[in-house]
Amino acid sequence: MTRLAPIVFSFTSALLGLVYTNIHADVLTAKQAMENSLNPLLQVTTSKGTIFIELFPNEAPNNVENFVALADGEVEIFDPITETAFRPRYFDGIRFHHVVPDFLIQAGPPIHNPLGAPQQVLKDEINADTLGLGSQTALNTNGVFNELLNIGNRINFEELILKPLYQKMNIASELELQKKQYEVLEILENLSVKEVYENQGFRFTTDHPTRAISRGIVALANQGPDSNEAAFFITLGDSPWLTGKHTVIGKVIEGMEVVDIIGAQPIDPLRSSQLSTVIYSIRRVDQAN
Repeated sequence: MTRLAPIVFSFTSALLGLVYTNIHADVLTAKQAMENSLNPLLQVTTSKGTIFIELFPNEAPNNVENFVALADGEVEIFDPITETAFRPRYFDGIRFHHVVPDFLIQAGPPIHNPLGAPQQVLKDEINADTLGLGSQTALNTNGVFNELLNIGNRINFEELILKPLYQKMNIASELELQKKQYEVLEILENLSVKEVYENQGFRFTTDHPTRAISRGIVALANQGPDSNEAAFFITLGDSPWLTGKHTVIGKVIEGMEVVDIIGAQPIDPLRSSQLSTVIYSIRRVDQAN
């Protein structure tokens, strides 16, 4: 055993050195793929492989700062059982609890994290003008809804367009609707996608640009306008109907094949599944040598 010890130690050291070299090489490759070398770069280590995400602080400064702080353990989490606050690395050990193949993978909501909820809820950082939402009408000349709205039936139309519009116009009865029916029709003919979202409660900024939600985008999941906490998703394909309703914080620049592997197995968020992928850690690596 004594004679084997140096051999085992040498082999282990060589193996660790190889792993370190591969990880370091991956970081260098990811850095070379970045849009802006000054942006934060995150290494997401999962049970299926490693993903590198470039964050966009120039597009969503407050939400990017909060996301990094959650990953670094700089955000206070309140435990209602012990009535104490602590600062954990929030994403370490959680799972991608919701997976829809060809659509998205999602992780991070407090309900699926035993640590509980961050105490801070952030507002959206979305620029409707750079997305062109103000220049796109909700209905085209043929009466077909804009694909951004993802309206597939009458129920969607009533819930997403009519009810918010009626509230804005203070229409609360059939009699009031009859009085304003021609005004309603005129508004509907000229209604923009931006106005539809504003009627739903979304408020937009002009301080920073915003990009559309396409394949590989990392954005914040929410429960409606200005409700950003810790939940995030990565898209498996272009998802125009999410554009303008979710704050984009970054994009996968290396490891999209890992995202695709994770996204191949559907996971129901209402059911605990051992098939779901574990996030071992999320670490900032752009400051590494």
